[in-house]
Amino acid sequence: MSIFDGMRINASGLTLERFKLDTISTNIANVNTTRTENGEGPYIKQQVAFEESFRRQTSGFNGETRTNSAGVRVTGINADEENVKIVFEPEHPDADENGYVAYPNVDMADEMVEMMTAMRTYDANVTAMNNNKDLLKRALEIGK
Repeated sequence: MSIFDGMRINASGLTLERFKLDTISTNIANVNTTRTENGEGPYIKQQVAFEESFRRQTSGFNGETRTNSAGVRVTGINADEENVKIVFEPEHPDADENGYVAYPNVDMADEMVEMMTAMRTYDANVTAMNNNKDLLKRALEIGK
């Protein structure tokens, strides 16, 4: 295991949380979008899918190969197509022939909770990264 693995893991967490914040911002920006660019219904809420990332390492001492955690990685963005809101608004330009308009399934309260969680996790990763930097700096000072 490398002395920089902790920083790599924290960096992957920072990247993931930034990507989540970007996705949440897009969801919030489209909370009232009843027609997408291609004209196919309302905006559909997006969610980030991720998983733990692994890396194979071979030891230089005994030649043993191990699989170690390398942080997290984004595996994609999933569309949550459930719970689209249908509202009766016959005068709305996007109303169907019965006068109903499909609104996005974005709930502002849920998005704000997800945003706060992502921000707190981002802050925790920054703190852990700073602790790793301090640890490495102190290790260099041992030889003085």
